[in-house]
Amino acid sequence: MSIGLVVNPIAGIGGPAGLAGSDGAAVQREALRRGGRPRASERAREALAVLAAAHPGTEVLTAAGPMGEDAVRAAGLTPRVVYSRPVPASRGALLRSFGADDRNESPLDGGTSGEDTARAAMALGAAGATLVLFAGGDGTARDVARGVPAGVPMLGIPAGVKMYSGCFAVGPAAAGALAAAWTDHPLPTAEAEVLDLDEETLRAGRPDPRLFALVPVPAAPGRTQARKASTPASEREAVHRAAVGAVEQLRPGTRYLLGPGSTTAEVGRVLGLDTTPLGVDVIEDGRMLARDVTADQALAAIAGHTARAVVTVIGGQGFVLGRGNQQLSPRVVAALGPHPLLVVATEQKLIDLAGRPLLVDTGDPALDARLAGHLTVVTGPAAASIYPVSAATAAPIEGDPECV
Repeated sequence: MSIGLVVNPIAGIGGPAGLAGSDGAAVQREALRRGGRPRASERAREALAVLAAAHPGTEVLTAAGPMGEDAVRAAGLTPRVVYSRPVPASRGALLRSFGADDRNESPLDGGTSGEDTARAAMALGAAGATLVLFAGGDGTARDVARGVPAGVPMLGIPAGVKMYSGCFAVGPAAAGALAAAWTDHPLPTAEAEVLDLDEETLRAGRPDPRLFALVPVPAAPGRTQARKASTPASEREAVHRAAVGAVEQLRPGTRYLLGPGSTTAEVGRVLGLDTTPLGVDVIEDGRMLARDVTADQALAAIAGHTARAVVTVIGGQGFVLGRGNQQLSPRVVAALGPHPLLVVATEQKLIDLAGRPLLVDTGDPALDARLAGHLTVVTGPAAASIYPVSAATAAPIEGDPECV
């Protein structure tokens, strides 16, 4: 059973930089200026390392260079390149030869576009891939869905910022484990949604994900994520009560990193603060110290202070770290101390998980393992639930020996 891989080289660069996405050369330049870096190739290598451990020397169908080949080689597997992006003389290179500049040329990937991703996915299917892995976010999923032949399953290695779609594994190791299982025999598949949204409206605080495709995905409870579920209007009072409960937990002299989400935004409203809708803000004693900080700025803000992060649960998915709040980087979370998280969510969000654990996917497996166990989730004034939390890297497949 042949595995294919395509990587979006710039995916995820905007997350730690606080840019709510990575689309467009201008956003990528700003992300670089703020200290961001792409992480898709690294996340793809982590996934393939699991495949390599189970099946050393496996040949992986892929695209040339940073679109997959580099990650395959780094994982110790054998790449078979079936797509190479045409590299004509770029407009930027032509302009620079005349001493000019092209602000629309990506500073990172040499001009790789969504069309290249779609063509690579098409080439993987044509070459016989029976499962197409892709590293990126929702936009990458949309491009892969456009290119992959009908009926060929696909699975995302989460490396973007948002990842609202249901076609992703919960983490790179989970994607690699599914690929390893797939090489032995095809797994059952289920239909999953590919969602995407306009990043400009997202940055304005108006997330409006739209359905673009339904695709087959390996069905493995615990290893694949659900689509993000929005908070219904009927839950507004419950959100407010949860936010009031969180405010009751805030302690004098402690600095709080207020993460993104509708529930944490309500925490800001209860405090009377003008918070960033989808960013991370720094607050202390009811005052706003800094708005919309990057990972580096958050780290500087908490240095030498008692601090915690206030985060919420992504509806339907259960993530508290690693989806849309990458400003809370592994270095930031580690610097927060032994009890880094104040989690706030409505009771209904927990009920909707149907017993599935909360998930953390910071990108640092050791940190994720330390955070695993149980968390107190504030659900209202003087109300809380003790709820299990798992590292996304540790989620078992039903039927695996470790799954009981």
